This record gives sequence, C-alpha cells and structure tokens, in this order.
Amino acid sequence: MFLNTLTPKFYVALTGTSSLISGLILIFEWWYFRKYGTSFIEQVSVSHLRPLLGGVDSSSPSSSNASNGEADSSRQSVSECKVWRNPLNLFRGAEYNRYTWVTGREPLTYYDMNLSAQDHQTFFTCDSDHLRPADAIMQKAWRERNPQARISAAHEALELEDCATAYILLAEEEATTIMEAERLFKQALKAGEGCYRRSQQLQHHSTQYEAQHRRDTNVLVYIKRRLAMCSRKLGRTREAVKMMRDLCVFQLMKEFPLLSMFNIHENLLESLLELQNYADVQAVLAKYDDISLPKSATICYTAALLKARAVSDKFSPEAASRRGLSTAEMNAVEAIHRAVEFNPHVPKYLLEMKSLILPPEHILKRGDSEAIAYAFFHLQHWKRVEGALNLLHCTWEGSLSMCLAFRMIPYPLEKGHLFYPYPICTETADRELLPTVFHEVSVYPKKELPFFILFTAGLCSFTAMLALLTHQFPELMGVFAKAFLSTLFAPLNFIMEKVESILPSSLWHQLTRI
Repeated sequence: MFLNTLTPKFYVALTGTSSLISGLILIFEWWYFRKYGTSFIEQVSVSHLRPLLGGVDSSSPSSSNASNGEADSSRQSVSECKVWRNPLNLFRGAEYNRYTWVTGREPLTYYDMNLSAQDHQTFFTCDSDHLRPADAIMQKAWRERNPQARISAAHEALELEDCATAYILLAEEEATTIMEAERLFKQALKAGEGCYRRSQQLQHHSTQYEAQHRRDTNVLVYIKRRLAMCSRKLGRTREAVKMMRDLCVFQLMKEFPLLSMFNIHENLLESLLELQNYADVQAVLAKYDDISLPKSATICYTAALLKARAVSDKFSPEAASRRGLSTAEMNAVEAIHRAVEFNPHVPKYLLEMKSLILPPEHILKRGDSEAIAYAFFHLQHWKRVEGALNLLHCTWEGSLSMCLAFRMIPYPLEKGHLFYPYPICTETADRELLPTVFHEVSVYPKKELPFFILFTAGLCSFTAMLALLTHQFPELMGVFAKAFLSTLFAPLNFIMEKVESILPSSLWHQLTRI
C-alpha cells in the first residue's frame, strides 16, 4: 500500500538526489585524481579495507622493507628528474629566433631560458670579475632578462677590450646565420685563449686566480664545442669530428669538472653517424656506455641502431615468427628493449607517429624533451640504415611477441628492469620545458581514468537523465519502463517455455512443487 501511494514526484526527487550525490562524488574523485594521480576510493579500499579483510599487515617487517625500497626508488626518481643541458642545443639567434620570425611561435619556454641564464652565470662568471671592467659588465649582462639589453651590454664590453664572453653572447643571440655565429666564435676563441694562458700561469697564486682560471677553462671549452657544432652544421663534418675528439681528450687531461653538463661525446656520436663511421661509433660507445656514467637516449638508441644494422636489411617478422630469432636478431631486439625501457617516448618520433618540434635548450633524461632532442638529430641516421626503422616498428608494435618481443620490458614500466624504475615526475618537468601551446607532451605510462570515476560519471548522467524524463513525461516513462522490463525478461520467459515443452508435464509438476 505504501508503494502504491507514492507519486511520480517522489521518484523524481529520489533520482534527482541520487544524481546530485553521484555528481558530488564524481567531482571529488576527479579533483583527487588530478592532484594525486590516483583514485581516492581505490586508495582507501587498498590501504584500509584490504588489511581489515585479511590482507597484508602494514606493520609487518616485509611491508616495512618494501616501504624502505619504495622510498629508495622514490629518491632515485627524484634524482633522475634532474634537468640537463641539451648537448645538441640550437643557436638562439640563428635558429630559434628564425623559427619565431617565420611561424610567430616561441619555441622556448621561460623556464628553459631561465635555466640557460643560470648555466651562463655558472660557466662564464666568477668572483674576480670585478677586477676586469668588461667581465663586470658581462656579469650583469648574463642576468638580464631582456635580450636587447644583453646584446647592448656585450657591445659595451667589447668597446673596453676583447672580451670572450661578449663574443659568445653575440654569437648565440645576435648572429642570424651559422656563418656569422662561427665568425664571432672564432673571435671569442682568440680572446679566450689569451685569457686562458694568462690565468694558467697565475692559478696557483691564490684561490681567486684559481677560480678565474676555472672560468677561463669553461669559456674555452664552450667556444671550441660551439665552433665544432658550427662546422657540423656547415657540412664540414670531418673537421667537426676532429675538434670534438680534441675536446674529449682535453676534458680528460684537465679533469674537466663540467664534463657531465656538456656531454661532448654525444656531439661526437652524432657526427660519426653522419660520416657512417660505425666502427668509431662503437668505440665511443664502449668508452662511455659504462655502468658508472649517466645514461642517455643517445647512448642507448645508438647502441640499438648498431645492433639493428647487423640484421635489419634481411629481417622479416614473418620469417622470424616461423623459425625464431637468431642470436644477432635477439641481440638487436634486446638492445631495442633496453633503449625503450630507458626512454619509451622516442619510438613514436622515430617512426613519425608524432610530429617533431625544435628541441629545447634543456632536457629531462627519460622524458619527452630528451626524446624530441634525440629524434630531431638522429632520425636521419635511422632512416639511412636499411630496415632499422622496420625492426624498431615490429618490436614497438609487438609483432615479435612470439619471439620474446616485449617480455623483457617490465609492465608496468615503473617496476624497472635494466634501469631504475621509471620516474613519475617526467610529465611535470616536460610541461615546463616544452611549449605546450602547440605541442602535446607525451606521457608514459599513460594515466587512465580509474574505474570509480567512470562509474560515478555514468551513474550521475544516467540518474539525471531519468529524473528529467520522469518529471517531463511520467506516463510515457511508465510505458517505457514496462517495455524495458518485458524485453529484459523475454529471454528468461522464452527459456522457461522451452523447458516446459521439453520436460514431461508430470516431471515439471514435481519440480515446481520441490
């Protein structure tokens, strides 16, 4: 009798209230997921309900050890999220600014340029700059945010004396062509060598002179590296290789403190690949692909390219699936596994599944920014090796799953296999380094919406629609409800009728009584 006395308004209020509640749950779940990257309901169920239902005790020693391991891996992830200077960064005046003039887009973010300003102050300034008027002017110039103010300060410093750092600033920011930048860097080299020789003789007199010599060494190495890059861009690749080899030897002899920041061996690898001098590439890899040195996409993917080059020209996924992988093919696939685990963003750019943009001046190792920087310069080298991209594509798409294709890569990738677990901070740093206005940052692993968010979204939408339709068309909705229920139970009625027709009436009577 109670149910029969209820009016349609009650059902409208009921569905409206449930829609409101599910909508509030949806909004809270979405906010929590966007802020913390996980579902609140799932987290509560895993953290609090599972122990109550007989799960693992969080106070057990094994759990404490696991939590210590997670803390160690999180600390390692934080260290791996360090931003590095791009060893192949372009010239701001001759390349980045030209792109802006043509497209009207800014290829560099403020965060990226601010990091470059900090690098320049580290490389090109020291505490004794006040002793030389030109260096004092340049010390202020590197801190200027306005490009025109920096250029004006560099010209002012050159009016006083031949200042190497002033030539560097003009070559980087004012020169509109690579040839003009090279001319300015040659003038900087002449001035820098003179300062280096003078400070070398005085470096042991005091700590002030020692700091000045360290600064002059940084300036000299930077100039020679950029000159080698100018030669590479102007087509004089053999000359560039010679200069880069000399720089690598110079760094090792002088125990250069900024070796890890410049990474000149990556410039050398790219130039040797352009010459197709694969034996020397292998020699450089053997020297720098060491467990004690920081890895990079250049090292991992170049090693994979050399392994793929040995088998890619005759490789066929169909034949490999039938006969299995040979030893050389297995080595190539494992090298690709290793490279993909280090940076999973690179294959989409090499396979041209995603468009490239100009690389930033700084990169995040294992992030989208490093993938862009690598593919921007090395895509041509992969295309030059016949079948290399085909092998990469087959492995990336999982065509070799019958042949251990991606079984060696841990899933999810955060667990780690050959490297430390994949850091979760790459997306945030890459969004600061890359121009998100016209580039969609690659995220790996891709965050999928939790089930509870999708469920509450569907529940909210469904109940809101029911409330609206019931309020507007109560009689019509009653007809639809009856039709829906009759359709829903039609298969069951059909089965019951078939059972009644098959079984004898006496047996069916006994079953119904039971």
